[in-house]
Amino acid sequence: MKISRLSGGLAAACLFISAFAGSASAQGARDAYGNPKAAPSPRPNSAPVRRAPVRTQPSYSAPASTGGNSSVRFGLRGGLNLADVQGDAVKSFTDLTSYAPEGSISRQMRPGFYAGLYATLPLGPSFAIEPGITYSEKGTVLRGRVPVPALDFLNTQLTGTARLAYIDVPVLAKVFVTPGFYLYAGPQASFLVSGKARVEAGALGFNAYRQDFDLSNQLRKIDFAAVGGLGYQFESGLGLSAGYDYGLSSLDSGNRFDAQNRVVKVGLNYSF
Repeated sequence: MKISRLSGGLAAACLFISAFAGSASAQGARDAYGNPKAAPSPRPNSAPVRRAPVRTQPSYSAPASTGGNSSVRFGLRGGLNLADVQGDAVKSFTDLTSYAPEGSISRQMRPGFYAGLYATLPLGPSFAIEPGITYSEKGTVLRGRVPVPALDFLNTQLTGTARLAYIDVPVLAKVFVTPGFYLYAGPQASFLVSGKARVEAGALGFNAYRQDFDLSNQLRKIDFAAVGGLGYQFESGLGLSAGYDYGLSSLDSGNRFDAQNRVVKVGLNYSF
């Protein structure tokens, strides 16, 4: 009888404890002061969270709106030429005037312009090939005075200008050293469009003589050069560059003298 009562008491105690624990669980855990404890943060999923890959744009890349530079881009370029002709032809001309007072003949760069189109073919994140076609003005300017000391009081001036125009076809290799900044180099073929010379003479500040000569028949129709330079391309598409054209072939079609084009150029470009 006592055992049955004891068993009944234990059963009642277990039911009471179970009910209390359920009530506490339903109300949430409380701290030592009876205040509810904050619910523990859920455990993160054991599976790794995949993040979207971060796409890095190549340094020569298109604006972000185009989604990268995986395709060919086209552009326009133009700028200033400072051209000269160096070689035996200029030296021979100076030698022919050696009877003149020293320093009476000086050679200057001829200013001109260039403008054309190009295409950029990316071959990697930092390398591209860039063919193009450009109209380019070249030549040189010789200035001096009439080699007669007795006429110095007239302040006579002589100017000879070689006015050459070409269609340049460069094929450039561009290497991007840092994002946007690049170096370029490559071969260039130039096709003669016009070859003229102008001789002018004046005295006392007035032009007294001017005559133009056509030199096209005396010049090679195709000129070859090595091209190199540097530039910076912004992601907006705008860019700037500076370069040098080093002529490799003689300009004289009859091989009577050796003279080559030299051109310093600076300009702007825009890639679409």
